[in-house]
Amino acid sequence: QVQLVESGGGLVQAGGSLRLSCAASGSIVSISIMGWYRQAPGKQRELVASITSGGRLNYADSVKGRFTISRGNAENTVYLQMNSLKPEDTGVYSCYAYRYPMDYWGKGTLVTVSS
Repeated sequence: QVQLVESGGGLVQAGGSLRLSCAASGSIVSISIMGWYRQAPGKQRELVASITSGGRLNYADSVKGRFTISRGNAENTVYLQMNSLKPEDTGVYSCYAYRYPMDYWGKGTLVTVSS
């Protein structure tokens, strides 16, 4: 089992920045992908960004150039630096990890961007 705990959400004005953190614990060996999804009110959950154990990055088109995903030195932590935030970035951001053959999810942290 893998446990994921997010932190760093909150309320920010448009144009501002937030940094989300996700700490993984438990059976973290062989986690191959970690990343962030978000779900806006009334919308489906969507991938925001991911990073593989080999360092390969993937971003949603809507966040490219504004968000940066990275891993901590201990590699059981993943960060999402969000800059130039827009009201449409509002949603619940959930950390996820893939460790064959299962997906694991955190409980999520709310990000609210006011206009």
